Amino acid sequence: MPNNSKNVFQRVDGLTVFLYLLLVAIGILAVFSVEYRSTDASIFIMSKSHMKQTMWLGISLFVGLIILLTDSKFFSNIAFLSYTGGILLLIITIFAGKATKGSHSWLEIGPIAFQPGEVCKIFTSLALARFFALSEVNFKTLKDRLIAAGFALLPCLLIILQNETGLALVYFSFFLVMFREGLPSGILIAAFSMVALTLATLLLSHTTLLIIIGVGAILLGYLYRTELLRNHLAKLIFIGSLVVAVGYSQFAVPLVFKNVLKGYQKERIYSMLGVEVPEEYRDATEDPDAPKKDTDYNVRQSKIAIGSGGLFGKGYLNGTSTKNDFVPEQNTDFIFCSIGEQFGFVGSAVLILIYVSLMLRIVALAERQRSDFSRVYGYCVASILFFHFAINISMTIGLAPVIGITLPLLSYGGSSLLSFSILIFILLRLDADRVMAIR
Repeated sequence: MPNNSKNVFQRVDGLTVFLYLLLVAIGILAVFSVEYRSTDASIFIMSKSHMKQTMWLGISLFVGLIILLTDSKFFSNIAFLSYTGGILLLIITIFAGKATKGSHSWLEIGPIAFQPGEVCKIFTSLALARFFALSEVNFKTLKDRLIAAGFALLPCLLIILQNETGLALVYFSFFLVMFREGLPSGILIAAFSMVALTLATLLLSHTTLLIIIGVGAILLGYLYRTELLRNHLAKLIFIGSLVVAVGYSQFAVPLVFKNVLKGYQKERIYSMLGVEVPEEYRDATEDPDAPKKDTDYNVRQSKIAIGSGGLFGKGYLNGTSTKNDFVPEQNTDFIFCSIGEQFGFVGSAVLILIYVSLMLRIVALAERQRSDFSRVYGYCVASILFFHFAINISMTIGLAPVIGITLPLLSYGGSSLLSFSILIFILLRLDADRVMAIR
């Protein structure tokens, strides 16, 4: 029977749905374990986070059903319009957003509160996919590369203005999609070099780093002296890179740390690096004799909880750190440590394997699409999931600064669960019609 003769539910990829439901179920059980107390009168207390998350699962599945019943061409047709609406929502949130934990990233409409930045990930994915599907787009040109980057960076900038840095960084995941579509690997190398240079700037003195850059430049100049003498373009690139490296490390990074980043942001970054914030980067209003803040408390407690789980864990509902609220935000940003404590290394490894399986399956779905729109959208979904997954787990084990990124489908939060569900169900709908050339 031809694929397009089946109804849409028969064409939906069952493995993706199974992995999605499995992760959400694990998430609800993990949220329940965080807030469960033996003195609770019932497990069906609607004010509890696990019941709210279950309710949001019901809403997500209902929305997913509507998406599956929608014509797949609809998502391509509304891509640019939805992106425009998302940008307007982000602008409104800057001025009318609800203040929560130092940010203004939540918008209230009657009794409903949500993060436009979460929803805008969907709109940006659709818009980017629609852009790559345009017949006149040639991603080898600088103009089209800049336009594609603009789609990702505009919402990122607006979310930064809401003081929600963690969520803003997620939009850099769209650059992974651009590499799949032909962005030169040299840009990726340059990006990693800038990250390495930033870390070196934070850990070394300006003089020491300047000497290292100078010695490195001399060695590279000597090794490639023939090419540099013959090729004027190579010479310009070499000199330009040297100037950028010196300017970035000696002026740009210090300027940002002194005048842009806030005190708690500096503390988190240096805490990840295992050193204290240097005096030159401390706020002028900060009392040098005041007691040092315990900025890595969350991460330290998270690592203690994960480490105490050992190989097989303490058992479900038996986590000491989990039951005694030692780890703040344990049902949201630090949900992974409850898995590590209760199910140990084996349970954590199984969870990671499920995530990897879901992401690989999404990549497989993306690769089998016949339309550029569906393929690019699939890679957008995979990239967003990977970025959230990698950064969140790295946060809980101290390999990345705490920037408030949720663990997809596990962390408590209606906006997060619904947005990831919509992302996945749109891909399932597009995949169900993969024999069609959606433009």
